[in-house]
Amino acid sequence: MLSIVLNSTPAVQVNIQIVRIFTRLRKLLSEHTELKLEIADIKKHLQNHDKNIELVFTYLDELIEKQTQSRKRIGFKSDEL
Repeated sequence: MLSIVLNSTPAVQVNIQIVRIFTRLRKLLSEHTELKLEIADIKKHLQNHDKNIELVFTYLDELIEKQTQSRKRIGFKSDEL
């Protein structure tokens, strides 16, 4: 619009630069949206890993509790015990 109003070579040059800047901005924004999507995907996988690791520790705790419970010994028993 600037080049239409002023109708001079510098105004046309400025208009071309403005268009180039907006084109670069659009390209940068589109590249960043791809990065945002990749980061979101990584976060999703990490959340799943956290849940799986927590589940493994829960199972390990249960196994440790089962081992600490007293069990009746089987096999040979001497009179001394």
